[in-house]
Amino acid sequence: MQEGKSGEPNRVDYAGLSNTPEDRRALEAYVQALADSTPSTLPKDAQFAFWANLYNALTIKVVLDYYPVSSIRKINISPGLFSKGPWGKSLVRVEGRDVSLDDIEHKILRPGWKDPRVHYALNCASYGCPSLPRKPFAAKTLEAQLEAAARDFINSPRGARIEEGGLVLSNIYDWYGRDFIQDETASSDVNVISHLQYYADKKLAAALKGRTKINSYEYNWALNDVID
Repeated sequence: MQEGKSGEPNRVDYAGLSNTPEDRRALEAYVQALADSTPSTLPKDAQFAFWANLYNALTIKVVLDYYPVSSIRKINISPGLFSKGPWGKSLVRVEGRDVSLDDIEHKILRPGWKDPRVHYALNCASYGCPSLPRKPFAAKTLEAQLEAAARDFINSPRGARIEEGGLVLSNIYDWYGRDFIQDETASSDVNVISHLQYYADKKLAAALKGRTKINSYEYNWALNDVID
């Protein structure tokens, strides 16, 4: 993995992995070891770490299976005539249940934990996504890892930035705005901005002060591949 420069995501050397059979075998063995586990018997933090790690490993594996590709959205293997990407296809079987990336995110982690930091833990192999963590999640360090992931993304231009046109945020805060609501009496924009302020560094905090409106959203779906 290539560590991202300031404001950029960590990069994955997909070409290197594709050309190194032992690395491919190690990834496949890791996925299989997770699939053979029984996450339902684990403590709550360990369950979160399990599902987040499985999601991220499966994402890397599915990209490698179709590499070279410029974007994960071009891997159109999900069922349904108008479906895009790989997220809806069952990729692994866990505890007798066929599981897709969508299942992990939307049927297990989001409803099971109701923690907006889920969105900083999962990597979708895209430039606009929160970085793929350099180390797998672990129960003992989960809280610190999630807090660090939130700060890293929010304080990067991919998460939030101020331009002449106003406050520009990642589409994550548009697609999943409900996940960031803490105060039902306030607008969705205010709730998201409050969430950002909690993790913002001094520069971003100063720029967010007094703002109550999100002006636009964006997301870069280019693959988080290494740059030569």
